Amino acid sequence: MPSLPVSFRPAIGLSNPHLQTLWGPLWRKLPALPRKRERLWLADGDFLDLDWHGPQRIDAPLVLVLHGLTGSSDSPYVKGLQQALQAVDWASVAVNWRGCSGEPNLLPRSYHSGSSEDLAEVIAHVRARRPLAALYAVGYSLGGNILLKYLGESAAASELQAAVAVSVPFRLDQCADRIGRGFSKVYQAHFMREMTAYVQLKQRHFQAHGQHEGLAQLQRLGPLGKLKTFWDFDGKVTAPLNGFADVHDYYRRASSRYYLGQNRTPTLIIHAHDDPFVCTQSLPTADELAPQTHLELHAQGGHVGFVEGSLRNPRYYLERRIPQWLTNGQ
Repeated sequence: MPSLPVSFRPAIGLSNPHLQTLWGPLWRKLPALPRKRERLWLADGDFLDLDWHGPQRIDAPLVLVLHGLTGSSDSPYVKGLQQALQAVDWASVAVNWRGCSGEPNLLPRSYHSGSSEDLAEVIAHVRARRPLAALYAVGYSLGGNILLKYLGESAAASELQAAVAVSVPFRLDQCADRIGRGFSKVYQAHFMREMTAYVQLKQRHFQAHGQHEGLAQLQRLGPLGKLKTFWDFDGKVTAPLNGFADVHDYYRRASSRYYLGQNRTPTLIIHAHDDPFVCTQSLPTADELAPQTHLELHAQGGHVGFVEGSLRNPRYYLERRIPQWLTNGQ
């Protein structure tokens, strides 16, 4: 069900959606967090790196933090939330998707917006390690899409007490169109550079380590220099590497909007109408949401922005709102 917006007012001078979106990655500075890295080996022989932070008590509430496209556990919004959770004496685990922790993953396949099977393995692992801890999850952008897809697929068996999803690309096809318009083309160009560079890095890594079968699979993708849009990249790279018939099959099967009604976990979705990545028609309607889901819509906030306060003293609404919602039992 939709919920009335809780108070968020953009910082003075940061009302523009692009400034909201860019503030964190370009200008926010955070202190180093003391975290312990754990490597989780997956059933298919690949790995994910998990960065633990906060109290080590076996019964301390525990939050999985899921980053967005081309992000990592070092993304400012991830570290900021882990810091905020520590302040309320909650533990957290920042999940690095395949190949996002600073080391190429071992298989040709990549992480993508529908990688809910990887999240399921993380949840099973963390549940086994901390069986007495109440378990929660927070996902941003791509990570939020994966989280909502997982919640719909698992229904009443999610193993999560509650979840939060922020700035979600509910319909990947429509978001691929939206990011190709206006100033958002700047973001698209950035993502294309990052994603094609990563595939090329993995090709060199496979060649250097004699992983001939994986290298051959990546080389079959052909030259990547002319990929300009998400439709290009997901059609030529994401879909064939990850077992989808084509880009349309990927966008249909990986878009979280189609899974929302089956969710049985209390869930808060936070979104801004001025998100430069997500068009208004991508947002779910009230009848698509499960009864336990609250959609919190704000007029402003950009994409994973929600910077309040002032330029001299910026504050971060998400790091206030998310712990508040989780600790108050929703």
